[in-house]
Amino acid sequence: MKILALNSSARVGDVSKTEIMLDHLVQGMREAGAEVEVINLHKKKIRYCSGCFTCWTKTPGICIHKDDMTKDIYPKYLECDLSVLATPLYHFTVNALMKTFIERTLPIAQPFLIQRKGFTSHPLRHDFPRTVILSVAGFPEDNVFDQLKSYVHFLFGERLAAEIYRPSAEMLNTKTKDKGMLDVLEATVQGGRELVETEKISPETLERIKRPFTSREKVASLGNLAWQTCIDEGVTMGEFQKRGMIPRPNSIETFLAIMQVGFNPEKAGKAKVSMQYNFSGQVEGSCYFSIEDGKISVGMGQIPDPDLVVETPFEVWMDILTRKADGAQMLMEGKYTVSGQTDLLLNMNQFFGE
Repeated sequence: MKILALNSSARVGDVSKTEIMLDHLVQGMREAGAEVEVINLHKKKIRYCSGCFTCWTKTPGICIHKDDMTKDIYPKYLECDLSVLATPLYHFTVNALMKTFIERTLPIAQPFLIQRKGFTSHPLRHDFPRTVILSVAGFPEDNVFDQLKSYVHFLFGERLAAEIYRPSAEMLNTKTKDKGMLDVLEATVQGGRELVETEKISPETLERIKRPFTSREKVASLGNLAWQTCIDEGVTMGEFQKRGMIPRPNSIETFLAIMQVGFNPEKAGKAKVSMQYNFSGQVEGSCYFSIEDGKISVGMGQIPDPDLVVETPFEVWMDILTRKADGAQMLMEGKYTVSGQTDLLLNMNQFFGE
């Protein structure tokens, strides 16, 4: 099977959630024996369709624009057995670059008007390949893709082989240790295998691909923290992610949520520790987290006999957490105090981070 995968995301690497999902889908396709070519559309010169209809009259089937679409992408599109159109969700449908590609496939049609299944249509000059739609969105609900679904069903009809939609995609990264995210990525690989082997993706695999990472409330809470941190620090979300920045908590609840997200069960191993935080200043209150057998549990209030107790102004600890201040230096300056197994402070990276 010859597959052409077109990625219309302008972002790259872990910053591009479209690319992450597409890479895993392609991995599965190649594992199943398919020949797959991936084209990043943002690296190509593709002019807008000018609506001249030259491709319908003066040069039937050939566009007037002599760019990468005409010379390279369109011929490969006609020759492939399966195309994958991967796009981030922009204003609830495909982004402008993918729309430009779709509009530039106009030469595939002829100008005449015919009736097909009760609708006026154009006869095709060529059969277009069976199509897979892959899209990602930051919103946590599935229905955010409803407009895109309607569009691609109308456009591709029976030639639509599969639809892959991933909500809450901004949480994805390739270095994750989160079991839920890892299962989503493995399910995407499995979806690629199934497309090559059966020309469809099973409902079970699609359900795994779109399975929630966490609650909608937590997605919104953590997302809002990340965006506010970007605003406060004057960076884009792409820069935030590339730098590995940490969203700055604004409450004890969001502090605990960040600690849960940052927990690394593999690094923690069989460790058994408990830590108590007593905050003062702008945010007052107490909380704790316990680590045991590669799992973390958190809660508000006090726990008996913690291994480490941290007494600190909330703002001081958030500066340390987000790497705006050095924890050891702040301790020497008396900005906060600790008691118990103080060496745990020096080994926090044993439990959190990559």
